[in-house]
Amino acid sequence: MTSFAKQFQVKHGVPFSLASVDPRDTCGFTDKEKTKLTTAEDALVIDQLQERLFAEGSRALLVILQGMDTSGKDGTVRGVFNACGPAGVHVTSFKVPTADELSHDYLWRVHAKCPARGTIGIFNRSHYEDVLVVKVKGFASPEEVTRRYGEINAFEKMLTHNGTEVLKFMLHISADEQKLRLQERIEDPVKHWKFNPGDLEDRKLWPQFMEAYEKALAETSMAAAPWHVIPADRKWVRNAVIARIIREKLDAMKPEPAKAKGYDPAKIVIV
Repeated sequence: MTSFAKQFQVKHGVPFSLASVDPRDTCGFTDKEKTKLTTAEDALVIDQLQERLFAEGSRALLVILQGMDTSGKDGTVRGVFNACGPAGVHVTSFKVPTADELSHDYLWRVHAKCPARGTIGIFNRSHYEDVLVVKVKGFASPEEVTRRYGEINAFEKMLTHNGTEVLKFMLHISADEQKLRLQERIEDPVKHWKFNPGDLEDRKLWPQFMEAYEKALAETSMAAAPWHVIPADRKWVRNAVIARIIREKLDAMKPEPAKAKGYDPAKIVIV
């Protein structure tokens, strides 16, 4: 059976163009309301599989969300993991590094937040900022950025060798859609807290960010930790695709609860 996820994956080492992916593609989901119901069903199954993963306690799943501002990283977390209990799912939002974090290597703060066995970890932004923002704004030399691609691949390979499956999603939004969402944040007082004037500075560098993404995607999409480019102009499509891929991954992992230790359930009588 063909994997649903395959159609969204980037091939390692092959030049990749984001222009080849339509941010408004419906990806086969044609009815918005029916698709939302399907996503809700997938979210429930993800919760059931996560509970098994937690009970099994031997493996973990790391979900990495990257994308330009307003691409929907927070919305994806709400839409895909809303049915999951808080004990087994942990979200980490990586902001500008603190002084303490900058005094260590760039992967130090990331490794500390990787999911424990039995849990799902979600990175809202991640170590990829260190080959994206850092590259576009010249915080590191081209040689250093190139070296980091290999270091990141080795880091993620180490995670997979130690029982953590890795799924990476680039939420591909168009510049036009971002403009609409930024304008909405300015016009709606309830959303003023979401607006950051600094986002407008990054917007001016849109072509450079697209180029940085294309290079990072091609260099770091490994078989064990593939990149998936997800059309993100339509929020309901974005959530549906990501939920289906995560469900597919957890299904393939086949988590099974560990057997009872120290007692025979058949002999337990509760009165």
